Amino acid sequence: MSYWNEQLVIGNRAYPRFIGGPLDGITDSPFRKIVRKFSTEELLYTEMRHVACVSNDKGRARTLDFSQAERPLNYQVSASGTDYVERACELIMQAGVDAVDLNIGCPARLVINTGAGSAMMADLPRLEAVLKLFRRCLTVPFTVKMRAGFKQKNAIDVAKLIQDCGVDALAIHPRLQTQMFTGNPDYALAAEVKKAVNIPVIISGGVVNWATAQAVYEQTGVDGYLIGRGIWSRPWKLHELKEHSQGRIYKVDSSLILLSALEHLDNMMAYYGEKGLYAFRKHLPFYIKGGLHASQIRSKLMISQSVEEVKEGLREFFRV
Repeated sequence: MSYWNEQLVIGNRAYPRFIGGPLDGITDSPFRKIVRKFSTEELLYTEMRHVACVSNDKGRARTLDFSQAERPLNYQVSASGTDYVERACELIMQAGVDAVDLNIGCPARLVINTGAGSAMMADLPRLEAVLKLFRRCLTVPFTVKMRAGFKQKNAIDVAKLIQDCGVDALAIHPRLQTQMFTGNPDYALAAEVKKAVNIPVIISGGVVNWATAQAVYEQTGVDGYLIGRGIWSRPWKLHELKEHSQGRIYKVDSSLILLSALEHLDNMMAYYGEKGLYAFRKHLPFYIKGGLHASQIRSKLMISQSVEEVKEGLREFFRV
């Protein structure tokens, strides 16, 4: 039990073992603010942004538009090389974050076509230059999120390089780029990575509840758990996992789900303006998933142009 009572140390900072992972278009500032209602100490990741976007943002792209109330925050970036890294690091630290994460695991075609994301794992000299430059530029803890490899598994070699370049912690999603998010995660490989390095290793992929967290720990011995898809429209998930890890009961009822959904919608409207309702549509099905008549309600609310109509539909669905 002592393991679950201890915290994960990244650089000079300590956090609970369950971490809010990055999901593009999902774990944005409006959502992170709701997570903070349940989890005040847990580390949260931002969505990934390329260092060129951060460096060239004149405010229109809102790449650094987040609230300090969302901290502790790990700002995630991607890079294709050393260009833009110094300026991006400067701007990110000025904005106020607790760590910076370099994503060399993203499998998306548009990302790897630029040489960023998991394509970096296939070019170790380029990766080394980028890692060393980030380490020189950053005065906050530096983390890296990686995969099993690009086309071939080389996670152990990459993990050792990451450690040698002064990175404070790494997160591994143990699938190849070619697997995207399909197939079983290679937890045996994650266990080998954990044994190969002395820095904290965080697992990404497959942990959606307390039972899976326990099983993954037994197979890998990792130090932390990056919860990505498991947190989608479940802002209470990190708190739930923490409570269960301490042997306490935590139940989610319809009232809690409704209040979270309504606040989420309000946050989206405040952040995105008139586009907020459209942006909320990707979350709505997950809030009502599994309920009676969910498909009918979803079909109606997904095309609604009225915020109040969506709110009333949610209240009716949950009968609150």
